[in-house]
Order: sequence, then structure tokens, then C-alpha cells
Amino acid sequence: MKNKIAKIALLSTAIVSLAGIEAYAASTNWNVSLWGKRRAFTEHVEKLAELVSEKTNGEFTMNISYGGLSKNKENLDGISIGAFEMAQFCAGYHRDKNPTITVLELPFLGVSTLEEEVKVANAVYDHPAVKKDLARWNAVLFMTSPMPQYNLAGVGDAPSGLESFDGMRVRATGGLGNAFETIGAVPTSVTATEAYTALESGVVDAVSFAQHAHLAFRTIDIAKWWTTNLNPGTVNCPVVVNSDAYEALPDAHREALDSSKEEAIQHYLDNYGKLLEKWEGILKEKGVQKVEFTDEQIAAFKEKAATPVREAWMKEMNAAGVPAEELYQLVNDTLGK
Repeated sequence: MKNKIAKIALLSTAIVSLAGIEAYAASTNWNVSLWGKRRAFTEHVEKLAELVSEKTNGEFTMNISYGGLSKNKENLDGISIGAFEMAQFCAGYHRDKNPTITVLELPFLGVSTLEEEVKVANAVYDHPAVKKDLARWNAVLFMTSPMPQYNLAGVGDAPSGLESFDGMRVRATGGLGNAFETIGAVPTSVTATEAYTALESGVVDAVSFAQHAHLAFRTIDIAKWWTTNLNPGTVNCPVVVNSDAYEALPDAHREALDSSKEEAIQHYLDNYGKLLEKWEGILKEKGVQKVEFTDEQIAAFKEKAATPVREAWMKEMNAAGVPAEELYQLVNDTLGK
């Protein structure tokens, strides 16, 4: 009798232990590396975490860190070694590490809405050469972070024409920096988190950002002027996943993640739209002078920047083995649809 009771107790313990192992195996906890603070630029990641947790009854959770896991210029490196499972970065921060997606940062591509930004980025991310490029870093391109055309917020005298940019020190990365260089500006690539200090201290005279970043990093608080329609282009900042972590997901968790992407992006678009509606009031409240360029001035800027920067990019990319013409044509074809 005692032996029978002992066997039953042992079996019960084994069942409980197995249940515990299964429960542990079924749980997924990812660390996500962002920077700055929660803002319109990160709302799709926040929404994604919320949706994934809901769909898995809390079994799949994401711990979102704003700068606590890595510096923004080192997020791709962190992904490559599995320091965290998901991260956001911007292509212009390290062009040599992700040359294929820099096509999305070329000036005057003709993208006019956030929805178009999403479609163009998705098409480029799906290209075999791009997937191979990011695979070098053990990274899967998961979703983009669409942003409107960049414009400048600056201090000192407001520009009255393109000649005003001659010698102006502008915080602008990637293709945008190259574009401003064609009209005499001096581009610098300080990070977003360094932009306020750079503008305040006089390291730069103007900062090129989308609206949300001027708010989040407070450059608009000290700016004296804002270019309303310069619109030379934008930057591309994907959200990537460590490929090993993605492949290791249980099927149900991978389905929850993949099926939440579209809703997360839509939430981002809706939220950013509300911010843009408030922008004019923010400029008025802070007493920022609006600088509007004529159609002729914009055309002159485009003539100086678009073709020369694109041709220089293609030459550089072709030399590096990147199918430059193919990627650029993919952008045009996507926009044409």
C-alpha cells in the first residue's frame, strides 16, 4: 500500500513538473531596443507588443527599452549577436552595414504620403538582395517606420532662398545630407538624441527631422524658423527581428506576431495623422517663423540634388555588388502602381 501511494505521489510530481516545463516552453519574452522616448515614431512597436500579448493570452510579451539596451547606432550590431530580439534603426546611421535599403533615402523619390512610404519600403524589404544584405546581421526586416518628408528647423536668420544654405551646418543623414550638400550646406550626422544639444550649442544651424522628431527631441523648442515645403526626402528606419529568435518562435506565437504587423502599422498611420493635424498650431504656439519656398526654388533644388546624388549612389552601390538600378526601378514601379 505504501509503495502504491509512493508511486502515485511520484507520478503526480512528474506530471506537475512536465506541465511546468510545457508552460515555460510556451512562454516567449522578447527584449526590444528603441531609443529616445515613446513617440509617434515608435507607436507601431508599442501596438505590436500590445496585440501579440492579447493574442497569446500573455504568453508572448515584449519588453520595450528606450536606450537601456543599446545606443541607436548599435542596434543592428545588437541584433546580429542576439543581445535582444527586436530593434529599430535608421539606414543612414551606418550605410555600409545596410547599403541596399539606402535606396529609400535618396532625395526627391516622389513619395508623397505615409501610405506610399509603407508600400515602397515593403517592396524593397522583400527584394532578395535586401534580404541577403540584412541576413549578414542575422536580421529579418519586419516592418518599416514611415515618416513624412523631412524639413528643417533652425536658429539664426531664416533662409530666403537656396543661396542661404551656403555654409549652413545642417544635421542631415544619408541621402538627405548629400542633397543639402549640393546647395552648399555642410551636413553632419549627429544622432537624433544629440540633435537638441548640437542646435543649442551652435554645432549645427539647422536640424532635418520629420515633425514628430522635432517635438520628441525638442529642437522645435529653440528653433526660430521652419521650412514648410522643402521636402527633399526622408529617412528609412526599419524594425528588425533577430532571425534565430524568429525561427525559434512556437507556431502560434509567430502567427500572432506576423498577423499583428498590419494593424500595428495602421495604428501608427492613424496616430501620425493626428500629430500632423496639430503641427500648425504648435508652430504658432512656439512663435516659429514658417519659411515657404517657391516652385522655382524647389525645382532648382531638385535639379541640383536628385540626379547627381542618385547617380553617385548607383556608382557606389554597383561597385559594392548591390543591384542599384534594379532597386531604384523597384521604387519607381511601386509608386507607379
